[in-house]
Amino acid sequence: MSSNFCGLLNINKPAGLTSRAIVDRAQRVLETKAGHAGTLDPLATGVVIVCLGTATRLIPFVQRMPKTYRATFRFGCRTDSLDLEFEPEEVGGAEDIGREKIIAALPQFLGEIEQTPPAYSAVRVDGQRAYKKVRAGREVEMPTRTVEVYRFELLSWNDREGEFEIECGSGTYIRSLCRDLAAALGTQAVMTSLVRTSIGQFELREALDPTEDREEKWAGSILQPIKAVGDLQKVAVDPTTADRLRNGQRLEFHDASAFDELAVIDPAGNLICIAEHDRPEQTLRPRIVFKD
Repeated sequence: MSSNFCGLLNINKPAGLTSRAIVDRAQRVLETKAGHAGTLDPLATGVVIVCLGTATRLIPFVQRMPKTYRATFRFGCRTDSLDLEFEPEEVGGAEDIGREKIIAALPQFLGEIEQTPPAYSAVRVDGQRAYKKVRAGREVEMPTRTVEVYRFELLSWNDREGEFEIECGSGTYIRSLCRDLAAALGTQAVMTSLVRTSIGQFELREALDPTEDREEKWAGSILQPIKAVGDLQKVAVDPTTADRLRNGQRLEFHDASAFDELAVIDPAGNLICIAEHDRPEQTLRPRIVFKD
């Protein structure tokens, strides 16, 4: 791979493709190193952010951005995967569920909550993807972890099926919310559709269609690395200082109120580096550097 592309791609993943397949396609078309900033279930659609070149080092910054989903849950049925990978089995218990009961149950899933990911997921258990163990017929004990849900709203309800909008932090499984909400209502449920509509400022309506094969279309959709660090404090420097930072030199820095990690930009607003603020030494040390 010899191209020097550096930046981010906002891609609209279609159903049936894995997030890894999207990365492979980006690498093939652009001939550059790439990595995604958060997987999306194969049956789901929507926003996947692919980082290119040096910008792959910004993946952790994208991962911590809030994510928004539209999901449909069907109550009174179940599958092992919690989605439509398998044929749903009717289990009953949803006859008395309605809009009012659902709305009353939603607040318990807001804020920081303990969640167990689905066994059919890419979570690693003892060094191996959980779904690979399950498909091989092995028992898997999924670890519980803390996730954060900012918003969980019922948009519509019709005949045991509800459409929801969820805004949440990294690591949240919408299928697990589906399972746990159903359990709180005394039944089981299957997620019948999932669309990730945004990651931070990256919106689905602006996403690239990955079936496009023209390099110029992909290259023209690359976003600047600065888009990945919108939550970092910014420090602007002059061109001479920018060159020093790009060459790995420390910079004297006497702003005691500044954060420990900063995004340093040039006069045009381009990202020069992610720098660490060394308070005792009163310097900025470039950690992730972006060349011209």
